Amino acid sequence: MNGENSKNRFGTAPVFFTAISTILGAILFLRFGFAVGTIGFWGTLLIIILGHAVTIPTALAISELATNKRVEGGGEYFIISRSFGLNIGATIGIALFFSQAISVAFYVIAFTESFEFFFNWIEKKYHFVLYRQAVSIPVMLLLAGLILKKGANLGVKALYFVVGILAVSLIMFFAGRTSHGMESGFNLMNAQFRNADQFFIIFAIVFPAFTGMTAGVGLSGDLKNPSKSIPLGTITATLSGIIIYFFVIYKLALSASPEDLVNHQLIMSRIAVGGSVIIPLGLAASTISSAIGSVMVAPRTLQALAMDRSFPSPYINRWLSRSKQPSGEPFNASIVTCLIAFIFVSLGNVNAVASIISMFFMVTYGTLCLISFLNHFGSSPSYRPFFKSKWYLSLIGFLFSVWIMFKISTPYAILAFVLIIAIYLYIEYYHRDRIGFESIFANTIFQLNRNLQVYLQTKSNNVNYSEWRPSAICISADSFYRDTALRLLNWISYKYGFGTYLHFIEDYYSKSTHKKAKEELARLIANLGKQGNQVYIDTLISPSFTSAIAQTIQIPGIAGMENNLMIFEYDKDNPENLPDIIKNFSLVTSGSFDVCILASSRKMINHNNGIHVWIKSTDQANANLLILLSFIMLGHPDWKNSDIKIFELCKVDEIKTVREKLHDLIISGRLPITVKKIEFIIQDPDVSPKTLITQRSANAGIILTGFREETINHDKEAMFEGYDDLGTMVFVFAHSSKEIE
Repeated sequence: MNGENSKNRFGTAPVFFTAISTILGAILFLRFGFAVGTIGFWGTLLIIILGHAVTIPTALAISELATNKRVEGGGEYFIISRSFGLNIGATIGIALFFSQAISVAFYVIAFTESFEFFFNWIEKKYHFVLYRQAVSIPVMLLLAGLILKKGANLGVKALYFVVGILAVSLIMFFAGRTSHGMESGFNLMNAQFRNADQFFIIFAIVFPAFTGMTAGVGLSGDLKNPSKSIPLGTITATLSGIIIYFFVIYKLALSASPEDLVNHQLIMSRIAVGGSVIIPLGLAASTISSAIGSVMVAPRTLQALAMDRSFPSPYINRWLSRSKQPSGEPFNASIVTCLIAFIFVSLGNVNAVASIISMFFMVTYGTLCLISFLNHFGSSPSYRPFFKSKWYLSLIGFLFSVWIMFKISTPYAILAFVLIIAIYLYIEYYHRDRIGFESIFANTIFQLNRNLQVYLQTKSNNVNYSEWRPSAICISADSFYRDTALRLLNWISYKYGFGTYLHFIEDYYSKSTHKKAKEELARLIANLGKQGNQVYIDTLISPSFTSAIAQTIQIPGIAGMENNLMIFEYDKDNPENLPDIIKNFSLVTSGSFDVCILASSRKMINHNNGIHVWIKSTDQANANLLILLSFIMLGHPDWKNSDIKIFELCKVDEIKTVREKLHDLIISGRLPITVKKIEFIIQDPDVSPKTLITQRSANAGIILTGFREETINHDKEAMFEGYDDLGTMVFVFAHSSKEIE
């Protein structure tokens, strides 16, 4: 950003003086008296405490972030953009720049109030009301000329001078005595908190005083050692401001009546020694120093935005990023800043704009605190700041920022968020290739997942799970030929469970097969992600299907609970892998797994035709699992216009017991269907269940039926034959009985 010979020139002092001169700015001289007069000493002190509940965590967050990595030009923008990504950073950076640029106008207009005596004299002598622009416009022109010609060097030198005047004016203020102060007997014990209903109105007026805390951060690109100067300068200025604020409001409450505090804008001039001269001079010094600080910082934010190609026009980016040689000053960005400030100075009234400025500053502060909190929580190995804040302070700062925005003005808060979103969408449109803030959130999600899994594993031995929920795992080598298995896993995992899908690659593990696995995984995620996939997908390389099964059943559950349901899949028209599934069935059940064997049909699944559940008298142990799975599947959006129909095959002597059991489930609400959706069929020895299923469920969307372990071991492939005219089926085996809670 700057020339090689001129960059990194300043130490900690400019950071401190830029911040403190803005903290002790126009609001201190013009509005603190009004605040004390309206809501009392304790009310104003509460405003200071509440305001610093945002600014102190932000100061600590900035100090922490600045000591983690090299902070270059752009200050707060650089920190945010390198943490949340360039698009998010540019969004907040643009809002921050406009806040800083308009702040220049705000301080210049406030500066003209120090000439109140002159305006009063003109009106009294010539009966002519002189507009404030008669002073503010020439002052803005002079300030712009000096900054454009001399740059930050002049600004820093001027800071030393005006801060000296500011210090003298405050000393004279504290040294002053009034007759009211000698007679009032004011002390902390009899101090008041009045007009509580106006608290947040006054807060909105006073809060801009606290926004100067981060002013010095914008000089980051011109500092010798930003990681040292930013924390030291910012924290020192913030703490100094709190102390001075306290004594100022105490002195005001002691020295003047509430009526005088409310009615006289420059009440400090009536209290200070030589106040008619020194307080306007101090006001002039504080406001012009704040204006100088803002006019130095804003162009550097704009230049950093342009250097990151934040704007859609390459020409604009190149033009704004240029520096004046050999000084390295952001000359073109300074021109834009001064033009924006000049426009608002010409308008002469920025009261409404000041609220928007505060909103954008609050967005910036909240974002900085959020970054600090997420970095703490994410515990990235690359996050190693020399200075460390506390995660709970950063979280408090973020929450207070959002809360205060809405307390100050809900319409302005909403407008600020709308503008931020609009700017982001605009930038995202032009910079689709840039990644967002996935990185910082990925670390946070990783830590949350890690802690949850450790917690669940620790507590699992002490918890008796009476309610069954699926943690399903499916292995298939046909991922690129059929998606039925993944769809079934999606239905099961969508709302009530968790699913892991393993794409099986039959081969030995090697460098080449590892590369192949990564490529195929990327293809799967790209293809399936478009379908609203809810399943965790991975690959598994193994020399045989049996070894793959042995590995799969030992994989820990991704969701923090043990996998309890294994899903196999075969093609009904070409069941070449069915023998392997049957051969490994006993291997799976040795691990206490429930098993679903999915028979995929090329016949389209019509979701509107419902889920048919067939329960046979010979496999009552599977009944509850069949019912649970059907209702879990029905919760997926694919089945939203569908329903369940249960067919119960019973012997004559069993029908009464079975009917009563299902009726009780319906009455208690544990089976949310009507009796009409249950059909009891007395089993005829001469009619096989396969025939009945074929007759009644030919058009079903999907069919669920149970099977016994001895049946699959005895009949093998024959158990799955005879369903050629039907669509997709799921054969279900429950390793243990399930309770319908």
